[in-house]
This record gives sequence, structure tokens and C-alpha cells, in this order.
Amino acid sequence: MPSDQERILARAAREVVPGQIVNLGIGLPTRLFHYLPPEMEVLVHSENGVLGCQPLDHDAAPDLEMIDSGGAYIGARPGASVFDSALSFAMIRRSRVDVTFMGAFEVDQQGNLANWKIPGKFSPGIGGAMELAQKVETLVVLCSHNDKHGNPKILKRCRLPLTAPRCVTRIITEKAVMQVTDAGLEVLDIAEGLDVATLRAATEADLIIDDDRLGRF
Repeated sequence: MPSDQERILARAAREVVPGQIVNLGIGLPTRLFHYLPPEMEVLVHSENGVLGCQPLDHDAAPDLEMIDSGGAYIGARPGASVFDSALSFAMIRRSRVDVTFMGAFEVDQQGNLANWKIPGKFSPGIGGAMELAQKVETLVVLCSHNDKHGNPKILKRCRLPLTAPRCVTRIITEKAVMQVTDAGLEVLDIAEGLDVATLRAATEADLIIDDDRLGRF
């Protein structure tokens, strides 16, 4: 039985299309590296200034200047490029990145994203998330469906400070895959063994569910 995080990551890997430039945000998304088929032709972008990241081999000595968004050491595939942050953010601002995966404290049915600050708690800053959220065409949120107290994180309206408004394309949790639409959150897939009533009870946002088209993961 996969863990909740393993379920999220395995499902998220199905969102990646060969030939894309993919950005992996801090936290859970950085682990998506390990769920992509090794033969898949994608270029992983780090806003630190690398295009063509890959996981560091277990027996390889790390290059202390090669890190991902969370500060972990990474490797580079053959043909990778390394450049300064100005060029890296120019790629983002010119919408050269195809898809970004981010975590979230909260996300709502309008596609608003809150993932950088909880008032009263230390935050190192918003980082590249605001730029990515505004300029990347496809933003996929990977997060737990509820917080550690059981409260919904998929809301009617975000309560925390926003990273960016109306930027989220799709949400993947351990319970469901939801597409942001003008009418609300359309549930595409639901976790194996979970019923619709339980999903609705765990979610504050309004859900659009067509039982005849509902997938499982």
C-alpha cells in the first residue's frame, strides 16, 4: 500500500509530457524527480539557474553549487545548462517553462494559491513562487488534502496571504485529482477505496463530480 505522499507523486508523474520544461517547487514536488521514467525526455528547471537537473547519483560527490529549490544537492543530465538567476527568471517571465509543481498551505476553488506565509510564523520569503505562479501556463499543486488537525486545505476561498490569484490549473492530493474550472473544482480522479461522500466531507470547496467519468488512482 503506497503512502499518501507516494500516491500523490505517482499520480503527479502522469501530468508530465515528454519534451516539456518542468519546474519543481520546494518540498514534496522536488521528489517528483524519482517518479519520472528515466528514459523520458524532459528538462527539469531550477530557478537557481539550472536547466536539465536530475537526481544526484548515490555514489556521486555533490557539487556544492548545484542545489534544487529546497537546498538539496542535484545532478545534471548530459547537455544541461547552468546560468545566473537573472536568465533563469527571464525564462520564467517569458513563459518558457511549461509546467510547475508546487506545494500549498491552502488552495481554493477559484484557483487562488497560498503557499508562502502563515502569519505569526517565520517565513524565509516568497522566493520564485510568485513569478512562477503568474507566468507558467500550467501550475499543478501537490499537497495533503487536510492539515495535521484534519482541517480542509481545499477551500471555497483562501484565508492565508496569497502567492498569486487564479493561477492554479490542477490539484493533486492523496484523496483526489481536481481541475480548476469556472464552475468550480471538477474531480477527475478519486483515490482507490475512497467514496465520494468521504471526499466531500474532507473538502470545503464545492466539488463537481460525474460518477460516470470518475477515474481512480
